[in-house]
Amino acid sequence: MPNFDHMHAIDSVIGGVTIPRFLRVRQHFSSREVTDVGAEIRHSMEERQLYGTIKPGSRVVIAVGSRQIANLAVMVKELVDIVKERQAHPFIMPAMGSHGGATAEGQAEILDTFGINEAAMGAPILSAMEVSHIGDSENGDPVWVASHLLQADAVIIVNRVKPHPAFSGPIESGITKMSVIGLGKQKGAEYCHQKGLDGFSSRLQVMSRVVFRKLPIIFGVAILENPYDRTAEIHCIPADQVAAEEPKLLERARQYMPQILLDGLDVLIVDEIGKNISGTGADPNVMCRFTSPYKTSDRTPPTRIVMRDLTPETHGAAAGMGQADFITRRLYEQIDYGKIYVNSLTSTLLQNSFTPLIMPNDEAAIKAAIKTCCRTDLENVRIVRIKNTLEIGTILVSEALLPEIENNPAFEILSQPFALRFDENGELIEAPEKEVIHA
Repeated sequence: MPNFDHMHAIDSVIGGVTIPRFLRVRQHFSSREVTDVGAEIRHSMEERQLYGTIKPGSRVVIAVGSRQIANLAVMVKELVDIVKERQAHPFIMPAMGSHGGATAEGQAEILDTFGINEAAMGAPILSAMEVSHIGDSENGDPVWVASHLLQADAVIIVNRVKPHPAFSGPIESGITKMSVIGLGKQKGAEYCHQKGLDGFSSRLQVMSRVVFRKLPIIFGVAILENPYDRTAEIHCIPADQVAAEEPKLLERARQYMPQILLDGLDVLIVDEIGKNISGTGADPNVMCRFTSPYKTSDRTPPTRIVMRDLTPETHGAAAGMGQADFITRRLYEQIDYGKIYVNSLTSTLLQNSFTPLIMPNDEAAIKAAIKTCCRTDLENVRIVRIKNTLEIGTILVSEALLPEIENNPAFEILSQPFALRFDENGELIEAPEKEVIHA
């Protein structure tokens, strides 16, 4: 634990820094949204003639990942109900590689955080880390899956399709990746990552062919979300069509990808990070700062990034904090290093678990970021504050950014300029959404 008894040493450097005033601003994105996700699943299944793939009396495993996906529990419950209507027996399995500390208890706990448990879903949770080798890919890569799946008569994979934070290709996050990494548990995820991120997308495609050939996967539920973190599209895809259709859905997902519509920031303040938000805690595709050499952006990354806190749902897994320059003592004291080290050792993205400079409180972290952002005119510092990288519809911007947004139709100004407020311990005391709205 850092020794904060010597705060005066830090304060002597940053004490004279002034934090600018902010405005609350709404960014306008595409707002396409599915309002009844259960009905949309049923419509898609009927359209693709998938009801008949669920046979009476069969054991159907519904594979669910570790990401915080809008309406996830509602969708899983709908699938459970459909399976029961077909007079089959549903089971829910965490499909999340090494997440949850690579333990059965930890992975079940993640599902429970999302409201997915036996009582709520009406189906047993099959959480175990044992895997079985089911064959080798055409490139000689061994493929493992959770042993539970070998007793299944049918498997449904549920996942969001979106750009991955660490590699690029025609397949990134989605059904195919979950079939290899998620269903493969810690052992499968570890093997695939240890071969490196170069060519990762191709490796997933080749290895997934073994999974789809050996397991009774009947269909995947591909979810696309709009920039406001709401369900935009749901596609139930027959197993034999996933490889062909998922790349097209990934391109659609890129169009929905939220972003901060202001480039070249001096400081980005992120209120919370967590594995439920992104595999890297905060999505680098949004922040434009990557820890992987296999992912780049044509946008300018922020000079400094501050991360303030962890989500409750991440249970101490602060993977991704290595993208930041400064974190708070509050965040630091919640870190479960066992969880993030297991994840980084499995994924090989070690920098994600590096510990940034730890500041004693919010005020010190923000001032330190401003002090070191390499501007000589700090009164014009360009700062954006977001809740997390999923929720960036409404953000805070420093006053210096006002000329760029006041006549820009992509922005709506919601407040007069105001000062951030801190308590006697230097912690922010008012959330952005509680600021007074400008009439």
